[in-house]
Amino acid sequence: MAALTLVTLGALWVGARIDAASAFERRGHEGLPWVVVHGGDTLWEIADAVTRDGDPAPTVRQIMDLNGLSDSVIRPGARLYLPDGSAP
Repeated sequence: MAALTLVTLGALWVGARIDAASAFERRGHEGLPWVVVHGGDTLWEIADAVTRDGDPAPTVRQIMDLNGLSDSVIRPGARLYLPDGSAP
């Protein structure tokens, strides 16, 4: 019984991950600027670099939303899409 529960939970987890990935692709990031994260980069620094005026906090939130991030942890090698009108 426990094995069946684990298999079912695993299948649900995989299905949820596939749905999340599909939703990410369907959002249409075509034409949006993007950057590749390098070692030592932070989301705040990236947002600050592309924010034209003022506080980069709204840009941090936009980047998180565009990329489906639940927190501000980013990893080297990841591609981050930036809000339209941003310049990397």
